[in-house]
Amino acid sequence: MMSDPTAREVSDDVPGTDGPGSHDPSRESAPPRSERPDDGASSVDHGDGTAPEPEGEGRKADAEGEDGGAEPRGSNGSSPSLVESTAPGDVKEPSRTGVRLRIFGRTDVGQVREHNEDNFIVADLTKGSRGLMEAERTQSVGERGALFGVCDGMGGAAAGEVASQLAVDIIYQRMLAGGTPADHDELAARLVLAIEAAGLRIFSEAKLDRTRRGMGTTSTIAALLDDHLFLGQVGDSRAYILRGERLVQVTRDQSLVNQLIEAGQLTEEEAETFEHNNIILQALGTAESVQVDLTCVVLKRGDVLLLCSDGLSGMVRNDEIREVLRTIEEPLEACRVLTERANQAGGHDNITVVVARFEGDSLEDPMREDIEGLKYTKYQLPEHLLAANSLPEPTRRVREVEERKVSQRPPAPRVHASGGDEGSAEEDEDDEHDEDDEDEGRPVSRSALSDEAIHLPTEGAPQWLVIMMIASAVACVFIAGYYLFR
Repeated sequence: MMSDPTAREVSDDVPGTDGPGSHDPSRESAPPRSERPDDGASSVDHGDGTAPEPEGEGRKADAEGEDGGAEPRGSNGSSPSLVESTAPGDVKEPSRTGVRLRIFGRTDVGQVREHNEDNFIVADLTKGSRGLMEAERTQSVGERGALFGVCDGMGGAAAGEVASQLAVDIIYQRMLAGGTPADHDELAARLVLAIEAAGLRIFSEAKLDRTRRGMGTTSTIAALLDDHLFLGQVGDSRAYILRGERLVQVTRDQSLVNQLIEAGQLTEEEAETFEHNNIILQALGTAESVQVDLTCVVLKRGDVLLLCSDGLSGMVRNDEIREVLRTIEEPLEACRVLTERANQAGGHDNITVVVARFEGDSLEDPMREDIEGLKYTKYQLPEHLLAANSLPEPTRRVREVEERKVSQRPPAPRVHASGGDEGSAEEDEDDEHDEDDEDEGRPVSRSALSDEAIHLPTEGAPQWLVIMMIASAVACVFIAGYYLFR
């Protein structure tokens, strides 16, 4: 019997609001979060910009309610403050840029899964806060911009949830650092580097903790400054823009099925029933580096942004999504209806949606030709922006962390062979970790096999004894064959 899923609903503070806010879930180390309810309800994270501990999950408050909406509660059952600022003390009130938005987000465990491994973030980079609001309201975008994103974790046994929480936390922290961007390209470069940093951290955590081997997460992150909306993509979560009557997917799925469609080997109709439509080509955490797919949308007045995990896009057809966004003006209600539709279609996966409507005097009215401009186009950043802010060489960073961890272990006990031979039956515990280096940069299997060392019975035996054993085995085979076939 399926539990009645409750949902996490978040309408986060974005530039220009005085209202409360405190957001969303994990997948760097955060304080421990409260337990999820046993009835299948998912919960809301109130990120504080700190990094999750290797064991840890970020702080969460359970969200319960008949419609999926709920008043968030802390672990002690009391209602928490809905504002958490992680910005430096000298952050000023957001200046108005002429862009206003209404935004809401929601995540739901679905009808089949036991755990919600999705996470999302909505943040005000000017005020330095990410927030949860009890009621949505119109918000103004400040001079440092705004951040929204969806991450779909994978790995099972809560590892996927850890990966997606790490992603939203690290991306938020990286985007918050550095002050006001000089221009749009600088904001876009920060977005790419923030996503890369999140991928490296998740990869490092998975490598150092065997219980998290194979964890990873998709990442579809939007950074807004003035009328420029930059989208950084890894995996197959999606971003859509509704402009007028047209719904356009503005990101490109990094998946096997999309690769086959683009190569002309599969039609979109065939893709709906394709056997391997859940295989993605990239995810944060499965390799030490990723290729972030960057695109840009110049917003027009009345545009609607939808960010979603494949729990929505894989269950609800595009024309139905378009109709909901076109006919339901309030983002809160649109999020609720879209989640409901996905659950009615089977709810096979976790469902996460973020909906934002853009208005403001600085946005132009859309023209007919602006629809064509929404089609996916890769955005090319000047190389010097990425080079100037590049991350340390990934493999070296991972190894440095490993060395620190190994140096804290007690020395391995020495084992001596019987017979008084003082020689070396000694095995260094660190050798096991050296073997892991061979797997760096290789995608991690979701059902990774145990990597315990395998010891052969001939290890430590004299060479002449091994040769005699092999020769005896060969002789036995010849003798047996002779008597069998003569």
